[in-house]
Amino acid sequence: MIMLMENIAELEKICHDIIALDPKMRSARFINGRGHLTAGGMREGLFSLEAQKHDEMLFTELALRVRMRHEFDAEFGRVYFSMSYREKVIIMSFPLSNDNVLLLSCEKDIDFGRWPFEILKIIKHLTPNEITTI
Repeated sequence: MIMLMENIAELEKICHDIIALDPKMRSARFINGRGHLTAGGMREGLFSLEAQKHDEMLFTELALRVRMRHEFDAEFGRVYFSMSYREKVIIMSFPLSNDNVLLLSCEKDIDFGRWPFEILKIIKHLTPNEITTI
């Protein structure tokens, strides 16, 4: 599925639904293949840990990383999600069709063994192929 302007309302709803899953979800954002924010944002009442200028750099770097991960698809299979357990927060990214990506940030004490697989079910219609691991 290609993320077009007419899909923005659907993407915003998905972001809202994901944030509502657990109070420890900080943000849910859709980033396009060029690293631009398409939909989503922070949980109401929370502020981003990084400045807006750093958001743009993070999104651009993430878009590049998602494209680069395709280099190993033949050897390891495709990436369903990636997770970074950082000092202050957990970051999860979910590659979608057309090099778009869903970017989540969560509190460190979230159940990160459960939520990525629940989120894969929510976004399965946005991924290039059927997910076979959930």
